[in-house]
Amino acid sequence: MVKLTRIYTRTGDGGETGLGDGSRVPKHGQRVTAYGAVDEVNAVVGVARLHAVSPVAADLERIQNDLFDVGADLCTPAVAEPKFPPLRVSEPQVHWLEQRIDALNAELSKLASFVLPGGTAAAAHLHHARTVARRAERDITALAACDTVNPAALQYMNRLSDYFFVAARFANAQADGDVLWVPGKNR
Repeated sequence: MVKLTRIYTRTGDGGETGLGDGSRVPKHGQRVTAYGAVDEVNAVVGVARLHAVSPVAADLERIQNDLFDVGADLCTPAVAEPKFPPLRVSEPQVHWLEQRIDALNAELSKLASFVLPGGTAAAAHLHHARTVARRAERDITALAACDTVNPAALQYMNRLSDYFFVAARFANAQADGDVLWVPGKNR
């Protein structure tokens, strides 16, 4: 378990940070960018939780914990024989997201148009989480282009943005429904 006794260490004052394996890298490096983006998703989910109702609220609590797993996975480079076994995202975490997407989506009407981000406060925050998760996914794929990334971590982030979309629709279904795009409405 992590024990934080001091918040500032001064070890990053020169523009470097420590990874999960103890190595030091620039704070602007692609690995740090990737897990930093995941941290940002987690912060946005925290705001969405303030407005979410059951069952989405419970899902978001679990997702926040899983996002820390994703961050821990990404901050520890893959090596052949690690000194300590790193925490890695697993297939069951991806499958859980898929099951939650299917369960929520089963209660929704079919879409007849693209959905605009909005509606209820919960839906608006979930749409925000969706877009930040997509950016994090892009950052992770950029890391994967130059270094090894656990495929389950990338799959998790890909499913997560889908989950947020469906959860936003679910939140709107509890109120007045989705806000739909009307092509050319204001020409």
